[in-house]
Amino acid sequence: MGRRAAEYRRPVRRRFSYWIRVLLGLSCIAGLVLFVVHHNHDEDRVEQPVLERNTGVEHAAKESLNFTQEILSATSFSRQLAEQMILAKAYVIIAKEHNNLHLAWELSSKIRSCQLLLSKAAMTGDPVTLEEAEPIIKSLSSLIFKAQDVHYDIATTIMTMKTHIQALEERANAATVQSTVFGQIVAEALPKSLHCLNVKLVTEWLKMSSLRELSYEKRHTPRLVDNNLYHFCIFSDNVLAASVVVNSTVSNAEHPTQLVFHIVTNGVNYGSMQAWFLSNDFKGATIEVKNIEEFHWLNASYAPIVKQLLNADARAFYFGRYQDVNVESKMRNPKYTSLLNHLRFYIPEIYPQLEKVIFLDDDVVVQKDLTLLFSLDLHGNVNGAVETCLEAFHRYYKYLNFSNTIISSKIDPQACGWAFGMNVFDLVAWRKANVTARYHYWQEQNADGTLWKLGTLPPGLLSFYGLTEPLDRRWHVLGLGYDLNIDNRLIESAAVIHFNGNMKPWLKLAIGRYKPLWDRYVNQTHPYLQDCAAS
Repeated sequence: MGRRAAEYRRPVRRRFSYWIRVLLGLSCIAGLVLFVVHHNHDEDRVEQPVLERNTGVEHAAKESLNFTQEILSATSFSRQLAEQMILAKAYVIIAKEHNNLHLAWELSSKIRSCQLLLSKAAMTGDPVTLEEAEPIIKSLSSLIFKAQDVHYDIATTIMTMKTHIQALEERANAATVQSTVFGQIVAEALPKSLHCLNVKLVTEWLKMSSLRELSYEKRHTPRLVDNNLYHFCIFSDNVLAASVVVNSTVSNAEHPTQLVFHIVTNGVNYGSMQAWFLSNDFKGATIEVKNIEEFHWLNASYAPIVKQLLNADARAFYFGRYQDVNVESKMRNPKYTSLLNHLRFYIPEIYPQLEKVIFLDDDVVVQKDLTLLFSLDLHGNVNGAVETCLEAFHRYYKYLNFSNTIISSKIDPQACGWAFGMNVFDLVAWRKANVTARYHYWQEQNADGTLWKLGTLPPGLLSFYGLTEPLDRRWHVLGLGYDLNIDNRLIESAAVIHFNGNMKPWLKLAIGRYKPLWDRYVNQTHPYLQDCAAS
């Protein structure tokens, strides 16, 4: 009887071994992917400063090991350790479920040893060697076999593992949402130093009547409407960011005195903007600052976007609590509900006497002379912009809802997308094509948010459809606010680099590799900046 029982148990063990390996193998693959993604995220966050501090020789040594490739290589010890570690973690759960705490403790101990070894490899850039991996692999293999040999109830084990996998998936999804929300909050927060600068500048504006008198005098200079000069538009509520755009533009212009900058801000920042640009010299360039609250024509009866932003449901969506985890957090970004962000569609109304302007976002840095763009032939088009359809996800169908016949009947879904941030606008052609009316039409069609969800690019793609002239890619290079791997040669050749994304150069979470490109145009000697940095 004993022999029969033993003979019966062997196939059960074999069946158990097969099915548990299938189940756990699937979980291993998922876990391994999560491990690699998580490690890459940590590499981006932790490794970058380390690389920046070291010498060129040490930098090359760090890059000699690509840990992502190492962990995915079928022949590497790192891959074997990662797979055994994930399998062991599964058996820790099973052991605890069966109250075998000693086995769970043994497995946990070896898992920690495995984690330390993998962390060391990731941080030092050296691959795991046979001498380091062999004792851990052997001991883990022995413990995993022991765990398999102890637990025979395959149905219970499968149900247990399924429950735990579902719980882990829910935790991972919740953590991802929370991480995105926190990242967005950080990106939107105004640094203390910038808040300090604003307070000092507003105080100066209110105290010094001479600044206000000078501002009034400059409002009437004929240079503001002289079409023989080069005109630039910047709409911003960030005084330091706007200053960098102006400073970088004039610093790289052959004739900076021929440049005119038209800045529009909101009522809160109007005083600080005026104080800064009136008390600083920008190589003789003319600078005008306007307050959007003085644009009385920009009201709900004229502009659909104003009416929509005043809607109670829209305000509840954008300014309420983060209750719906299924809503992408970047859609809550206040910039999408700021009228400053939509002013680009009203440039001809704001400046009725101008014929051509270059529009610049406040998160760009200019590296070349942009005045050459004013002589560029747009071939009758309104908007000169750099196209972004080198990748498929920048086609029109990725931004707009083509299941709606209003769009699908008029627009080619495969049309090439382009970028806002550095645009040449022919205002004569704009008025002739009545682009602002086009924008109003599409905003009214999207009152219920079914054509697109957020931002100014989707209505821009629609309003300037068939009216956009593609520019050479080197005029405008994007991605410095989220992409860590932009080719240095592309950055060096770019006329304008754009820090689009959450990692703005004035924030602590800025990408360290690109931040000096922005910092070089900050007036670090200004006493207010020095005081605010020190405080």
